[in-house]
Amino acid sequence: MRVLFVCVGNTCRSQMAEGWAKHLGLEAESAGTSSHDSEVAANAVAVMAEKGIDISVQYPKSINDVDVDSFDLIYSMGCGVSCPNVPLNDDWALSDPWGDDIAKYRQTRDEIERRVRELL
Repeated sequence: MRVLFVCVGNTCRSQMAEGWAKHLGLEAESAGTSSHDSEVAANAVAVMAEKGIDISVQYPKSINDVDVDSFDLIYSMGCGVSCPNVPLNDDWALSDPWGDDIAKYRQTRDEIERRVRELL
């Protein structure tokens, strides 16, 4: 099963979801609707490392650079992601931890883990 996770910047939530999905044996990618950064948020990398998952090699991608038709499932992370040409299976409505403290990243990471495990 191939899963795509979409958010706005593709630096936090969708990157953590991609990391969890790959760690749990799914084929996964992530992308953003307004991706301008060149690297994943340091706090996202740190909290995933706490779980033994290395997402430091991942990088932000634009939804325009992804073949959405090649995925079985596509999930939005929330925060007003608008992709009129992307057939979303669901919007997880997760608040964006970007710029928040590390505790918020951990909370988001754990909720993402729960949701990704439900896909198995």
